[in-house]
Amino acid sequence: MNATSVAAPTADTGSARSGPTIGVLALQGDVREHVAALERCGARPVLVRRESELGAVDALVLPGGESTAISKLLEAFELLEPLRARLRDGMPAFGSCAGMILLASEVLDTRPDAQHLSGIDMTVRRNAFGRQVDSFETDLPFAGVTDGPVRAVFIRAPWVERVGEGVDVLATVPHGPAAGRIVAVRQGKVLATSFHPEVTGDLRVHRMFVDLVRAA
Repeated sequence: MNATSVAAPTADTGSARSGPTIGVLALQGDVREHVAALERCGARPVLVRRESELGAVDALVLPGGESTAISKLLEAFELLEPLRARLRDGMPAFGSCAGMILLASEVLDTRPDAQHLSGIDMTVRRNAFGRQVDSFETDLPFAGVTDGPVRAVFIRAPWVERVGEGVDVLATVPHGPAAGRIVAVRQGKVLATSFHPEVTGDLRVHRMFVDLVRAA
């Protein structure tokens, strides 16, 4: 999806007006789905493509897409260093799939010129589950999420090979060849998933993030 075609959302409900302002990085990837999920969770989502827009939000979602393309666009739009600075200053963030890769402190199997944000002390392996044809869905027990497992959609997904001190593992693959692989983590106010909760209609991971932003 070309995110630049997504119209800026408007907050037309009382819950959205009173909720936190959460940016969605709108350079490339599945922006529209995150915007819809955040709106349904009572947040006020706005698209972020410029430094001034980044400075106006309480938190940021980094969507799935192509991580190396997004990293190049962060440089082209002069957002890379401002985003690193906001993360260092404690801005809450949530990355799904490519967003997880961008938030890592170390990335394996990526281009040597790819950039990352070091928002979470973790090592992530890009495209760890294989190519597009290896995409799959499964149910994941997810720490902090009630009412049963989360339906997880993995599309050319990464996994986490190392977590640092202070990083909480929220979900691992329950079965199959990748059993035990880490696919959801949290460090302080920064959350990341290998999978795409925005495409399933299950809002519990987004609600967790919105609650985290409200608490911050």
